[in-house]
Amino acid sequence: MVSDMLKNRLVIILGLCNVIFLLVAFSSCNNALKYRAVRDKEAALRLEAEEKINVTERDKTTAEDKATKISQDLEKERSGRQAAEGALMQEKMINDSLRKELEKLTKLKDALEEDLKQALVTGKVEKSKK
Repeated sequence: MVSDMLKNRLVIILGLCNVIFLLVAFSSCNNALKYRAVRDKEAALRLEAEEKINVTERDKTTAEDKATKISQDLEKERSGRQAAEGALMQEKMINDSLRKELEKLTKLKDALEEDLKQALVTGKVEKSKK
């Protein structure tokens, strides 16, 4: 009887230990699932962040290429504008020179016309004296 009681107690104690170990095992599995879910979520977030970084880097490269092209176009336009300004300055200088020549010729023409008028008037006066 004593040995039956000890056996019963031992069975109960071992049964309780098994229940405790089962609870610990289930708890451990549950925690492992939670950690796995957190890890998977973190991995997904990292992957998404890396994709965003790649897209951003691609956009940055594209923008830099566009900026470089625009800068080159701007330099071409500047050099073209400077060449046009140089040609315009030459044209202005030629126009000023021609304007001065025209003014000189106009003054000379006016002087010649005045001399011609005086010569005609003098010629008429001399004819009327004769």
